[in-house]
Amino acid sequence: MLKVEIDEQEVRNLYLERIEEKLKQVDAELVFWDSAELKRRTGMSWNTILKEFFYDERFPKYKVGRDWRFPAEETKQFLLTWLKEQPRH
Repeated sequence: MLKVEIDEQEVRNLYLERIEEKLKQVDAELVFWDSAELKRRTGMSWNTILKEFFYDERFPKYKVGRDWRFPAEETKQFLLTWLKEQPRH
């Protein structure tokens, strides 16, 4: 017969360490997105993004060299507002 003993305090410490690691990851979230991240986050193709909201003057975007950058928090807020404005069929 096999007997397993678990140190509950050690399990708790490991659990808290993992939570702390995850919180640090969340804090390290991207400050801005590139076009690939925008496509990933919205689940839309670049052509759909261009057609649906890219040219909306409220959409936060910055051209840096040849690339577009989108401030993460502002972009999230815009996308939520934009989605709520869409007709529900």
